Amino acid sequence: MEFDSLVVQGIPAVENEKGSVVPPIHLATTYVQESLSSFQEFGYGRGENPTRFNLEALVSQLEGVKHGFAFSSGMAATTTVFNLFKQGDKVLLNCDLYGGTYRYADKLFTQQGIDFELVDDVNDLTDADLTPNVKAIFIETPSNPLLRVIDIQKLSDLAHRYDCLVIIDNTFMTPYLQRLFELGADIVVYSATKYLSGHSDIIAGLVTVDDDDLAAEIKLLQSTLGNILSPTDSYHLIQGIKTLTVRMDKQEENTKKIIEFLEKHPRIANVYYPGSSSAVEAQIQKKQASGIGAVFSIELVPEASPEKFVDALDIINLAVSLGGVESLICHPASMTHDYYSSELRAKIGISEGLLRLAIGIENADDLIKDLEQALDKAV
Repeated sequence: MEFDSLVVQGIPAVENEKGSVVPPIHLATTYVQESLSSFQEFGYGRGENPTRFNLEALVSQLEGVKHGFAFSSGMAATTTVFNLFKQGDKVLLNCDLYGGTYRYADKLFTQQGIDFELVDDVNDLTDADLTPNVKAIFIETPSNPLLRVIDIQKLSDLAHRYDCLVIIDNTFMTPYLQRLFELGADIVVYSATKYLSGHSDIIAGLVTVDDDDLAAEIKLLQSTLGNILSPTDSYHLIQGIKTLTVRMDKQEENTKKIIEFLEKHPRIANVYYPGSSSAVEAQIQKKQASGIGAVFSIELVPEASPEKFVDALDIINLAVSLGGVESLICHPASMTHDYYSSELRAKIGISEGLLRLAIGIENADDLIKDLEQALDKAV
């Protein structure tokens, strides 16, 4: 079954006894057992829920792997994966990634005795960097907020020579645009709040994995930590996923038109999108993904004020997050990446003038007009 059919017709994990077109939401917290010597599949809702199981089956099918797990947020998903590691382990992370992920590493890895390192350019990693205590490499590609691209196949080949896990946050691309397990990833995480949900009305996270032993560890952590996705939110996420392909097609189409406009505008100094940094990264993106997605970042020329520009926007709203049907803009230095020190932001390239846009499904010409009039007022 092709991907755009699978998002609609994915096979549920739990039989729909009444044949309803939309499977029901199962809200029960506990389930009656037959006897002390005969327990059924479902016992307590934290461990087992039919609606959540249907979602988890769907996302594993979309990813082309055996196992999927649903969590109460993207950070809950990431936190669960990070709990695979123990004192003395080391995790490498790409330097520009979601601020919440860096905050976890900086605060909790340190408390747990887990070492971590921010890597300037993961594409430059060599055998010498994979010391015996390096147990995982966690990356975003494209990265957040500079949209840098990492060669997943090359990284996976290197990491697996040293039994090192490759963990990738695929929130920006989704399995629709980037097939990570085919490129060697071991674990994939998502903030499903974003494109997979698509409507800015639920907070959710996902983890997908193919290895049975890893899946068993994550399943145990999911039940033990208790950071599961609720049945109602699981249902809404299933519904959101059904329109993933049509939404992302429109969002990417809009994004390409807007980037073309902005790259020619005299008040725009830089536009960052997947593959824009170099010809090499452009080739990598083309090789490993089927599109560029709908997130990009810009910097205005020095004489233009980012604050005046943002204040003048009418259609595009100032807010964190992305992936919904509405277009949003944010200021990473003071919003998504405010936990980074100013020195670290400067080193990475997250300037005070950097703005990140997430394009929705509105009419592209309306969005361009909104950007144009706001740029006119930015000086």
